[in-house]
Amino acid sequence: MPVRSMKLAGERFELTARDAAFPELLRTIPKPPARLYGVGDPAALKAGLAVVGARRATPYGRGAAKRFASMAAARGIVVVSGGARGCDAVAHEAALAEGAPTVAFLGGGCDQVYPAENAGLFQRIVDGGGAVVSERPWDFPPQPYTFRERNRLIAGMSRATLIVEAGLPSGTFSTADEALAAGREVWVVPGSITSENSRGANRLLYQGALPIVDDDAFADALFTTYGCLKEPVVGAGEPGRESGGAALTPEEELLAALSAEPLGMEALRGLARAHGPAEGDSLTWLMVWLTKAQRDGLIAQYPDGRYGPRVAVAARRER
Repeated sequence: MPVRSMKLAGERFELTARDAAFPELLRTIPKPPARLYGVGDPAALKAGLAVVGARRATPYGRGAAKRFASMAAARGIVVVSGGARGCDAVAHEAALAEGAPTVAFLGGGCDQVYPAENAGLFQRIVDGGGAVVSERPWDFPPQPYTFRERNRLIAGMSRATLIVEAGLPSGTFSTADEALAAGREVWVVPGSITSENSRGANRLLYQGALPIVDDDAFADALFTTYGCLKEPVVGAGEPGRESGGAALTPEEELLAALSAEPLGMEALRGLARAHGPAEGDSLTWLMVWLTKAQRDGLIAQYPDGRYGPRVAVAARRER
């Protein structure tokens, strides 16, 4: 587990439950933290919206994380997440792009940041008026069990947790469990039934989570839970390559995107330009990959010209 030992620049604070600045929401969760160690502005530790999703996120998941985190941040809601690769990092970046504070809870101490490649993101969170926080002492190295335990802080610090993409099993799914244990709301962006990255998200919907099916549904949820006015947000996130995304190969990026939703050639060309090999013609590479993927039974071309999971075609034939 590569970590980066560094000291983030900014105000450093330690809070216990006896301190007035200790977040009220964290006092009432199961197993409240004994102490919080943080860098940044402790005033950012107020009731927020948790936005979490898969580390190996698809373009669909990253686009949803950007879109809804942007909408929340534009309405003055603090976006809370875990600073992980994929959807978490995109959510933080979206809040920063709106000029809004965001809070990242780490699995290890704040002087042992993980993932190491997001060290610059963590510093921008601090510089942007947010905070990087842990219940672990400053130099505590992150361990597998500490990430599961920090998920209760992400959920506990938020009135609602938005799941934008989650497999089964996954840390994202466990964050939903922690939200329910703390009596918080769970909202879920539906995903394709053929996408492994959406199995957990769709299961949560089956179990009764609130579906976020479009911008209006999200605005309604924000209004009900946070009292935000439902004004339109210009420039809410669109799918695409985001900083902090998962380290997938170009082929894996395309396959994950097509597993999440069928795509036409225009969208596929855009993905090829963004995620294809650095050298060579992206369109030629795309056409070769589509031919091989169809030959190998990974994808199929639909009657309307779009490409998507082969299982969708098989299901149609069985009917």
